[in-house]
Amino acid sequence: MNGALTPAMNVNNLSFYYGNSKTKAIEGISLEIYEGQITAIIGPSGCGKSTFLKTLNRIGELEGKVRVEGTVKFFGQDIYHPQVNPNRVRRRIGMVFQKPNPFAMSIYDNVAYGIRLVGRRNREELDQVVESALRGAALWDEVKDKLNQSARGLSGGQQQRLCIARALAVKPKILLMDEPCSALDPIATMKIEELLKTLKKELTIVIVTHNMQQASRISDYTAFFSTDESRIGQLVEFGATPRLFTDATHPSTREYVEGRFG
Repeated sequence: MNGALTPAMNVNNLSFYYGNSKTKAIEGISLEIYEGQITAIIGPSGCGKSTFLKTLNRIGELEGKVRVEGTVKFFGQDIYHPQVNPNRVRRRIGMVFQKPNPFAMSIYDNVAYGIRLVGRRNREELDQVVESALRGAALWDEVKDKLNQSARGLSGGQQQRLCIARALAVKPKILLMDEPCSALDPIATMKIEELLKTLKKELTIVIVTHNMQQASRISDYTAFFSTDESRIGQLVEFGATPRLFTDATHPSTREYVEGRFG
């Protein structure tokens, strides 16, 4: 553990199975996710990156029967403890997906959706939260005059920032992002990256990305997942991003970040 930083999450010997399968989608993952930092999860397709991300707020359970071994502690509390409410976990640990997925409703109602779910319906309060979340997602100035228009009329980059605003509205402590820029053009990607650098002042971010340049630009820490068929779903190396990209300990990490495979 880095003594200067506080772990927002401690993952210890985490393995995850889908359905009745005896095959582990991820196996024996242990790492710390530090508060106020951006952690990138890298590795080739099929190595368990997105599955790992879904274990961090129990959203993987929504895909059907699953089995989890090990622990995931969120500021000291095991999120898989039987008495923990998974919906509460998902409010504290938000998620933004690869493809922008605004609901078929207005921009305003998209952002207010999560707040209304927990019973907060006072219009003045909603107005304040919606504006604050849209400002937090660097979208307010672009949409403030069309809040009642359909969210699906926004550009792809705007839709993704709207999804970030929707996640921010319920005041999460951690934001999980599964390749949030993969469907966006370079300009929209740059806006998202600049936004993430700003957001880490307020919350902790974990991002899955295939883009090595993106990982090196925006993350503080990087976790590399195995590419070896005998070790699929295992963590190969984790450390500060500058070191991992310039002086990785494991040969396969060096080969991957240098673009020699994957």
